[in-house]
Amino acid sequence: MKHRIKRHLERKPIEELMVDSHEEHGHGLKRVLGPTHLTMLGVGVIVGAGIFVLTGQVAAQYTGPAIVLSFVISAVACGFAGLCYAEFASLIPVSGSAYTYAYATLGKLFAWIIGWDLILEYLFGASSVAVGWSGYVTSFLKDFGIVIPTYLASAPFAHDPKIGWYATGAVINLPAVLVVLTFTLLLILGIKESASFNNVIVVLKVTVILLFIGFGIFFIKMDNLTPFIPENTGNFGEYGWSGILRGAGVIFFAYIGFDVVSTAAQEVKNPKRDMPIGILGSLTIVTILYILVAFVLTGIVSFTQLRVPDPIAVGINALGDDFFWLRPIVKLGAIAGLTSVVLVLLYGQSRIFYTMARDGMLPGAFAKVHSKYRTPYVTTLVTGAAAIFFSGLFPIGLLGEMVSIGTLLAFVIVCVSVMVLRYSKPKLHRPFKTPLMPFVPIMGALVSLAQMFALPQDTWMRLLIWMFIGFIIYGLYGERHARKKPTRPDDGPIIS
Repeated sequence: MKHRIKRHLERKPIEELMVDSHEEHGHGLKRVLGPTHLTMLGVGVIVGAGIFVLTGQVAAQYTGPAIVLSFVISAVACGFAGLCYAEFASLIPVSGSAYTYAYATLGKLFAWIIGWDLILEYLFGASSVAVGWSGYVTSFLKDFGIVIPTYLASAPFAHDPKIGWYATGAVINLPAVLVVLTFTLLLILGIKESASFNNVIVVLKVTVILLFIGFGIFFIKMDNLTPFIPENTGNFGEYGWSGILRGAGVIFFAYIGFDVVSTAAQEVKNPKRDMPIGILGSLTIVTILYILVAFVLTGIVSFTQLRVPDPIAVGINALGDDFFWLRPIVKLGAIAGLTSVVLVLLYGQSRIFYTMARDGMLPGAFAKVHSKYRTPYVTTLVTGAAAIFFSGLFPIGLLGEMVSIGTLLAFVIVCVSVMVLRYSKPKLHRPFKTPLMPFVPIMGALVSLAQMFALPQDTWMRLLIWMFIGFIIYGLYGERHARKKPTRPDDGPIIS
């Protein structure tokens, strides 16, 4: 038993990971990304439904204009985890993200747990956002007289806690399927091309956000911002300072996604310098945008009117008919926002599968790299096919619930791993160091755990079932095939 436990806790030496990160012989992933690409990847995946939907709903239900304070609190909390990711990403520039960090510090079993868990964040995240993208696109096209039938733009299955699963009468969510298929093919063609496309999309949606801020700031009414912190109703979380804290908990999920930047490590020209820039830079940009949008939105419209799916559109309507032209542009910005999220999440999942296959945790076919495009084409195809299945057949609510708990568990393990490695290997050269050790990682882990415990009980049950399935696969394959030696670049199969 002692030997078996020891085997499960075998760690992958940092030296071996560094071999992976300095691949030669032309057989590794193509290093083409710089700090700008990484920052845009981060902004691309973070700025999505959070700013276009969540802002208004949190202001209406919990905080009022004080949502600005909720964004600040949440940004600080998320920054704790971001600093830990930045240290690891500069120290171990390998594309496995939290999976690789856990393998180096906590051992093989924990690496598998986090690798399996990250599927919830990336794969289910891409699927749920694709469903949301479908809804925005359907609405946008309807404005121009193009109607996509409901049976071709909805999930054929739905779930109600009271009656269980039932058929909706729809056939498939075709727009969601098509957007996933398009990005799967784009990712196979190359990361530089995908990153360039993402850059264009990010510029588009940030421009739309800046237009809203630029025009809206002149229509702010101080009456809407007074009182800035509405009086508590007597119930915890309904306005007042308790509402600000609850709002911060909900808003936290608007920041989720920055960790995808760490999955790009093996395709970065200078990862030790550029990875911290990409992670912390994207978090900083997004925080500024979120605070400005929240302030302007609650300044031009009373927060009591913002409990709607499209609060930004409500804000634009409040500007008057002179700004009618801005309405379709904002919808386009929302579509662009969700578009880049789908792209980056599909990218992140394929790179994690690739790294797990290189370690022997998954079949070797997952480690195949295309000889022409230098991309992990098998893992990209598998990721795309799974996302097509989930986004085409299942509702957004069920998919979205799984994303949050999977992401937060990853945050907890990364924060703990930073502390473990600091004490077990204190002399390692760290290009970027998490400041205020151990305060920052401890706070990052505690905040993430608190958010997990705030999630519904059903979500925990689904997580336990998902992890149970993962343990079965680990026992039957991953544990037996995990490599003990580094996988050299020329070990992985290459196809023409």
